[in-house]
Amino acid sequence: QVQLAESGGGSVQAGGSLRLSCTGSGYTYNYNCVGWFRQAPGKEREWVAYIHTDGDHNTDIAYDLKRRLTIAQGNTKSTVYLQLNSLTPDDTAMYYCAAGPRMIVGTCRYTYWGRETQVTVSS
Repeated sequence: QVQLAESGGGSVQAGGSLRLSCTGSGYTYNYNCVGWFRQAPGKEREWVAYIHTDGDHNTDIAYDLKRRLTIAQGNTKSTVYLQLNSLTPDDTAMYYCAAGPRMIVGTCRYTYWGRETQVTVSS
């Protein structure tokens, strides 16, 4: 089994930054692609970013968020970070990480999901 645990969420003022962490445990060799999603109140879940945790270590971030977010891997594949900068109230959401095998097209086949971490941005 694989367990994913998010951390790093919290409440910040607009313009602030947060670094979210996604830490995997258990059979972490079962995946080589980690992504982040978020779901704002009353909205559908949206994909935010992904990273390959081996091989090319390629990353991709949702177009509208590219200038403010970065995704990176820690010293081991078990930890992936999502750096959120210049936060606005529109970034308020539950943030989830998910992992799975990398697909040929580059994105992940999301098989394992974390619980969530809340990010609240006040104006």
